[in-house]
Amino acid sequence: MPGTKTLKDVYLALSAALLAGLLHVGSGWAGDTHDHDRARQALESGEILPLRTILERVERDYPGQVMEVELDREDGRWRYEIKLLRRDGALVKLVLDARDGRQLRIKGPKDKGGNPGAPR
Repeated sequence: MPGTKTLKDVYLALSAALLAGLLHVGSGWAGDTHDHDRARQALESGEILPLRTILERVERDYPGQVMEVELDREDGRWRYEIKLLRRDGALVKLVLDARDGRQLRIKGPKDKGGNPGAPR
């Protein structure tokens, strides 16, 4: 489909955005210049799933275009916050546990069945 980005295109764009966002990781570490190192260590130690894995799951379960990805640590838990634009034009925010990819929260307009985010 013309104008449609592949998962690889989205992954590359979001990897750059995520790397920039890692410099701003977690409210508990405000001012810490080593946030990106801590996030990388969390990935290397298996504490969090790779972004690629998360994006593959999001693409499978929530059709649309990923607009923004953040990785942060809140209350001792790593979380991916993903904003995506659904095919119907609605903006949805997913909050996923970075350790296992489990959905923690979803915000956005409800579908016809009353479910926010309208997963497949």
